[in-house]
Amino acid sequence: MLLTHRPLEDKDVPIVCGLAQSEDELFFMFPKAEFPLSSSQLRDAVAQRSDSTVVELGGEVIAFANFYHWEFGGRCSIGNVIVSLAARRHGVGRYLIDQMIGLAISRHRASEVTVSCFNHNVAGLLLYHKLRFQPYAMEERQDKKGDRTVLIHLRLPINAT
Repeated sequence: MLLTHRPLEDKDVPIVCGLAQSEDELFFMFPKAEFPLSSSQLRDAVAQRSDSTVVELGGEVIAFANFYHWEFGGRCSIGNVIVSLAARRHGVGRYLIDQMIGLAISRHRASEVTVSCFNHNVAGLLLYHKLRFQPYAMEERQDKKGDRTVLIHLRLPINAT
């Protein structure tokens, strides 16, 4: 499986909007958005973020992420992470997060990369654990149904070279 990545283009927006196939998936990706994700919701988010990136397989967009916080020499925080249902459990999430870590280092000289994941997103938590992210804080939130959930904040220190 030959994966490639590139910056988000306007033509990708409707495709990325379709990657979250349920309210729960969209909540994991973009908690403030309303399901189904509209192009205007995604464009508004992307306009306030940095390094919006897609992953392609055979020319088809199958994953997306960006930074919702970025500071030169400091912390970069990855958000809006989504992988298409068909591409899950094939290393696409690992590839996407590795590329975002690479961007944090090369473009922003990040000293740490953070990501946040809801407690019931077991696949996400296991992925971040495999990538050596460590939990450092928890925050109580409410899901779209008003039920209590926990947002777990994880970080990966970047070793200076």
